[in-house]
Amino acid sequence: MRFRGRCWKFGDYIPTDQIVPSHLVYRPMSDIVRQVLATLNPEFPERVQPGDILVAGKHFGQSSGRAIAAKAIQATGVACVVAENFARTFYRNAFEIGLAVLECPGISEAVQEGDLLDVDVESGWVRNETTGRALRGEPTPPFLLEMLRAGGLIPFGPRLLERFGGGWPGRVD
Repeated sequence: MRFRGRCWKFGDYIPTDQIVPSHLVYRPMSDIVRQVLATLNPEFPERVQPGDILVAGKHFGQSSGRAIAAKAIQATGVACVVAENFARTFYRNAFEIGLAVLECPGISEAVQEGDLLDVDVESGWVRNETTGRALRGEPTPPFLLEMLRAGGLIPFGPRLLERFGGGWPGRVD
C-alpha cells in the first residue's frame, strides 16, 4: 500500500484530546472534522485535503484510548499517518478502522510541512520527494496489511471466519 501526498507536520506526545477535544466526542463527525488538531494548527482542519499525509513525532495519540481520534483523522481525508512511534492504543485503533499508519524513526527531522511524501506502509519506506531523502521505518506486519486492505476490522471479520472455518482456533465447544 502506497500513499503520496502533502505533509502536515506535528510534534511529540500529542494526546487524543488534542486530536479531538473531549467536548466534541459525541458530536456528529461533520462537527468533529472541523476541529481536528485545531488547537495545534488552526489551518489543518480548514486546509487538509484528501490524500494528505500527517507526520508526527514520538508517542502520537497518547492518553485516552478513544477510537474517535483515529476516526476523525481518517474523516479529514488524511491517507496515512507516519510518526516516530505511536501510543499502542492509537496504533491498534488505526488499523481497526482502516487508517494506514507507519512508525518511522527519524521522520520528524526528515520532513517539513508542505513537503511531498511517498509512503509505502508494506515495505516501511518513506521518501521525501521534495528533498530526495528516504527513510525506512517498520514494515507493517502482513496480518495488519490484510486488515488495512479490507478497510478495517469489521470488513475483515468475514475473511477471518472463512480462514478459520467459521470458528476460532483453540475454541472449545
